[in-house]
Amino acid sequence: MRLFVFFLIFTIHVQCFAQQSFQTISRDIMKEMREYHIENIQKKIHLLKPKNEAEGKLLELFKWKRNYFIDGFDSNLKHNPVEEVDRSNSVNSTTEIISLLLYGDYLHLTTEDESLAYEYYLLAEKHALENKDALLICESIKRMKIILNNSNLKTELLLDRMPTYEKYAYDTYEYKLYKLLQLRTESKLIHKNKINEYLTEVEDSLMLQYPMLRASYYKMLGINYDHFKKDFKKAIDYFDKSLEIYNSKDLFIFEKNMFGILLDIGICYYQDNNHFLADYYFKEACEKKKYDSSNESHLILYDWNYKNLIALENKEEAFESLEEAYLLKDSIYKKNYDAQVANSDIKYKSAEKEKKLIEKNSQLIISLSILALVIISAYLLQKNTRKKQLLAEQAKDLEAQKVFTLLKEQELASIDAMIEGQEKERKRIAEDLHDDLGALMATVKLHFDNIETAQNEDAVQKTSSLLDEAYSKIRTIAHAKNAGVIANDGLLVAVKNMTSKISSANKVDMEVIAHGLENRLENSLELSLFRTIQELIANIIKHAEATKATIQLTQFQESLNIIVEDNGKGFDFKEIKETGIGLDNIKKRVEHLNGKLNIDSTLGKGTSIILDIPIK
Repeated sequence: MRLFVFFLIFTIHVQCFAQQSFQTISRDIMKEMREYHIENIQKKIHLLKPKNEAEGKLLELFKWKRNYFIDGFDSNLKHNPVEEVDRSNSVNSTTEIISLLLYGDYLHLTTEDESLAYEYYLLAEKHALENKDALLICESIKRMKIILNNSNLKTELLLDRMPTYEKYAYDTYEYKLYKLLQLRTESKLIHKNKINEYLTEVEDSLMLQYPMLRASYYKMLGINYDHFKKDFKKAIDYFDKSLEIYNSKDLFIFEKNMFGILLDIGICYYQDNNHFLADYYFKEACEKKKYDSSNESHLILYDWNYKNLIALENKEEAFESLEEAYLLKDSIYKKNYDAQVANSDIKYKSAEKEKKLIEKNSQLIISLSILALVIISAYLLQKNTRKKQLLAEQAKDLEAQKVFTLLKEQELASIDAMIEGQEKERKRIAEDLHDDLGALMATVKLHFDNIETAQNEDAVQKTSSLLDEAYSKIRTIAHAKNAGVIANDGLLVAVKNMTSKISSANKVDMEVIAHGLENRLENSLELSLFRTIQELIANIIKHAEATKATIQLTQFQESLNIIVEDNGKGFDFKEIKETGIGLDNIKKRVEHLNGKLNIDSTLGKGTSIILDIPIK
């Protein structure tokens, strides 16, 4: 009898130890998944020896999640790994709660059924709170955070859970991640002091232990500088740091995260008006979008890429991106429509089941179901019709924009033709002064030289001196009228001659700095650039009250950079809209040359105007 009792007690202890071992290993796997330690996850999965159906389900879910980290959807992972996990109120063990979480992951990642996945996470949180299980409470809240962040209307629900997350943050990793969630979700973090407080608490030497946490930290910083501070350069720096960490391993889950970061960098460059780099990162994001199954994310990419291509005047590719966006919108619309129809079908089938139990109400239930389908179909049809009308209106707007752009180009061409005609007239006058009047005065001088010995020596000498002076002035007028641009000397010499004369006449010290202008540019381009610089210098003389000005001309391979700076009083952009100082003409010239104009002026500190002009 004693032997039997001992054997029974020993058997119970062995079973408890086996059960504890399975749950302990399962909890360890959940921790390893935080940093995607694939090798450790694989080793611990091999240690799992399920003793019942619930543990067998959890083992299959672990294998599915491991494969998802590695291959995503490339290895037929969209099949259901196990039968649906039970959501009854009897769930209470660690194994069952983890199964709820992982099955919610399966629904979220493979079916994009966020509402049903959220129900699984919510139920897991409920039972984890009942057990006061800190690890599973944190895992539940983190998963709900992913879904809640997709909707601005649900942000408050996530904020309500933050005190619970803080209370159950059981190690350094979870506490740091809690702070990052605060940084992302609390609107009051717009205030600088509050941001610095959180960053100080998150960033320290312990972060080095957690590469993925550090990547999330840099991404949150990038989002902060992008959305709240509008400091796009700092945002890009932090996004790059996050991208570098995700590049360190060849895993599907890392590629999925890289898509979002590349998209964020492209958007930052677009907002910073660096459309060429924005184009590069949008193309990189397009390469990675296959790793992200979210149609909404793809739609954001197409919309931003379209706007950037329009800024680059790449209309053909822009309209291709716009077409992709419309196709994707149609796909999303169809998906929502199918989901609504499927939902209606479920309701209909439910009505059929109830029909067997309540025969008196069967006709009413069927009628209501059919009516619901008719209403939904009518609503969707009306919505689709309205959408087509909007597309037609947008097409008309694009066509109107094309006409406006064409008219603008014609206007600028007329302005340049007028300027070129004026320049030709100036050259003709200069040639007449030089060839006719100059030659005549030279002949008169020769006559006076011949009679020098026959008349009063002083009178003849004075007359000769005056004629020399007149001849010199005629040459000066001829060269000034020719402006040095259409003449053989070129743009640089013309600018130096102009600034030299202005420096002596207007008491403004002007300096010309040139790099890379060894060869002449096309004559009409030199003419337009010279007239533009003339107008900028005229503004300095008339309005700036400056004592010093600098003109820098730097030629790169296929572009010319011109910087005109002064130490004058500066100006306010609102005021110049009302008074005007010739900037509209300058803007039109630069736009006609396919260039870019950037103006930086501070009251009391002067003005810098930068022109970037393509020369090939």
